[in-house]
Amino acid sequence: MLRIFFSLPLLFCWIGIAAAEPVRLSIKDAVSLAAGTSNMVKAEKFRLAAAQSGVDLAGSHYLPRLGFEEAFAASNSPTQTFMMKLDEGRFAVNDLQIANLNNPGTQHDFRTALVLTQPLFNPAIAPTREIAVKQAESQSMSLETTRQEMAFAAFRLYLEIQKAQARVRAAETALGESRENLRLAKVRTENGVGLKSDELRAKTHQASIEQKLITEKNVLSLARMQLEKLLGFKEGENLEVDGAISDVPSPPGQNDLITTALENRSDLLQMKSEQEKANAGVKLARNSYLPSVAAFASYQLNSKDTPFGADNDSWMAGATLKWQIFDGFARSSEYRRAVANRSASSEYIENQIKEVVYGVKESLLKHDEADKRLEVAKNTVQDAEETVRLISRRYENSLATMYELLDAQTVLNQARSGLIDDETNLALATGQIYHAAGIFLKEMSK
Repeated sequence: MLRIFFSLPLLFCWIGIAAAEPVRLSIKDAVSLAAGTSNMVKAEKFRLAAAQSGVDLAGSHYLPRLGFEEAFAASNSPTQTFMMKLDEGRFAVNDLQIANLNNPGTQHDFRTALVLTQPLFNPAIAPTREIAVKQAESQSMSLETTRQEMAFAAFRLYLEIQKAQARVRAAETALGESRENLRLAKVRTENGVGLKSDELRAKTHQASIEQKLITEKNVLSLARMQLEKLLGFKEGENLEVDGAISDVPSPPGQNDLITTALENRSDLLQMKSEQEKANAGVKLARNSYLPSVAAFASYQLNSKDTPFGADNDSWMAGATLKWQIFDGFARSSEYRRAVANRSASSEYIENQIKEVVYGVKESLLKHDEADKRLEVAKNTVQDAEETVRLISRRYENSLATMYELLDAQTVLNQARSGLIDDETNLALATGQIYHAAGIFLKEMSK
């Protein structure tokens, strides 16, 4: 028992450590998770569910309405008491006397009614339901747009983390090289062939690298926190990503991408749904000039003293036709407004098509630029590394100054950072092409 008692704290400690183990995600995992579990996506799913319920609500107007009513009334109005007695089956000959008709006294009535109504022809129902259907389709496209946006945001943050990790590694490499430069300066000073200023300059250079390393680590922490927030991680849950900057396959040609974008961009499809909804709005405004017909039926119980009682019963059935002849030009104004909204939707779609085509072309140009810059950056790093190697040897042989060595080292550090940025920008530019074409999630899930 004592052994178990003293082992429990160690067990709980081990469980806590295991629970704190970071979650390792690939870039595909992060993208998929963001598209399914981010708060914005969940909110859009609820909005879609609400829109789909709106379709059911609009369709329910085709169905009959059945209502139940229990009412109590008291009155000394001659007409009201006359009707109460008739409904209750208590009307007598004495009630026809003039004195009783004019002064019937106070009467009361419990009325129980069951009422059924059924629309036979209502020109507003069909376009109203069509509007609800198009609204649900539009919301479905809005959900897809949000999924694409959240997935691309996760993709971008994932690359930011990888870039930050690479920058930290580059800063650590630069710090190691700066320490080597400081060691060389100290050795030369101790041997009487170096200058104290070289040693001080090397220390200053090392301190600047240490400061940069602190900044890069902070940038990495913030990038991780942003992605964890986007993916819905709870407090205490940590994230780890792949070490190397992700390589995204190059996309197809421009013409294919433009065609794909016009067919798949969810924001464009959403606008088309909005246009169809505007068309239904015009139909609804036009149908408001038509009459409506409905059938009704009711069964009624009346009682003088008892709720839900049945001193007498009665029924009624029939049909009604309603036709608004003049409404102060309200319907004509509504029709003009619906037509204007439909015209506006057409203009929005035309403009969005232009934006989609431009976005695809822009993303392709930026991808070409990033590809060329990366090639230059790779050559620059190679040249800078060779320069540092040569100047370092010259410094060891008293053929170069510490200033020249540190200047070359600074150029190398900048070239490495530039290479990391260009590698990230190329991957981001490739993802941007797929995002502009509306197929980012599809391509990233391959």
